[in-house]
Amino acid sequence: MSPSRKPVPLKPRKTARQMRATKTVEAIVEGAARILETVGLEGYTTNAVAARAGVSIGSLYQYFPNKDAITLALIERESALLLKEVEAATAEPDWKAALRLMVAAAVRHQLNRPALARLLDLEEARLPVRDATGSGSGAIFTAVGAVIARGMPAPALPGISSGVEQFTSDVIGITRGMTDMAGHRHEVDRLDLTLRVEHAVFGYLSRAVK
Repeated sequence: MSPSRKPVPLKPRKTARQMRATKTVEAIVEGAARILETVGLEGYTTNAVAARAGVSIGSLYQYFPNKDAITLALIERESALLLKEVEAATAEPDWKAALRLMVAAAVRHQLNRPALARLLDLEEARLPVRDATGSGSGAIFTAVGAVIARGMPAPALPGISSGVEQFTSDVIGITRGMTDMAGHRHEVDRLDLTLRVEHAVFGYLSRAVK
């Protein structure tokens, strides 16, 4: 019987509480982003990240046990930026206007740093991303669902579930699928993509919500 393998640690080794430590962690995470954007996964090593961040490899390992832990911190940072915009959109009283703001936020999130977004999409699928961190789940799912719920109840589509959760999942799937594909095609026109995603989302919802 082969010996069991120890799980690879992915959590940061310690939390940055002091300002200097916080800046070090921020530099490491941003350094990781720059490495992924410029040389991709093949050149993505802890040594490269440390060099790009301007810190010693020993300092990097004080906070992160390996590069996957850095990647998770980067995913969490980028997801938090999107979540902030999505949650802010919920303050819009008109649900359609709120959903348009959310779509625009998703497009900006994808096209602002498209190379980074594409690689983080791949890494998010590979790594054990926490629910609250995942860009299609957790707090973002709740915020989108709350907005969609404002337009209900309404008649169900024939043969299709009319629950808010189903509509929310589909809307996030449509939005993410189109923005991800736009990133793969290296699109840069935010307005055009935003209008296309809006058309797809509201076309889907047109017979499902009032």
